[in-house]
Amino acid sequence: MREMPANQLNPRIKSVWRINDAIWIAVSFLCCFLPFAIIALVAPEEAWAGVVALIVAIVFAALLVLCVVVLPPIRYARWRYELTPDYLDIARGIFWRKRFVIPFIRVQNTDTRQGPILRAFGFRSIYCFSGALLMIRIIPFADFSADRRVSHRFRFRFHFHFHFGLCHFRHLYC
Repeated sequence: MREMPANQLNPRIKSVWRINDAIWIAVSFLCCFLPFAIIALVAPEEAWAGVVALIVAIVFAALLVLCVVVLPPIRYARWRYELTPDYLDIARGIFWRKRFVIPFIRVQNTDTRQGPILRAFGFRSIYCFSGALLMIRIIPFADFSADRRVSHRFRFRFHFHFHFGLCHFRHLYC
């Protein structure tokens, strides 16, 4: 088995993950909690609704602590990448560890995206697509020079191989 990739993400990515997870947990909490809270307030004789609302609140509080306090440092420690002349190597995952080795010759095109939270921190993500439109989110980059190197390398390899008839439109094997 290969060595773990050498590069880690910018440490500020933990804040992005925390904010993103907190938003999703808050929206999910409101969707699950509000119906039971409304039933408990409108019909006080329905005591089960208040109990369910309390259980939902406790579960979501525990989930919020887990996703905002406990998991980001562990997730950060497991997220690694390495850019070589021929491929991009990514290792990530906490419970289910995944290893992606993306050869540049297999990539059809790349896309960079930047949502409002990533934009606030100066980050962006790179997505790569194979010929069969298999999409993989690669890395949330904070270092724009690294982002440009990956995007440029994918684009250069695709351009070179396409124009010389060597491009293979197959699944991106990771």
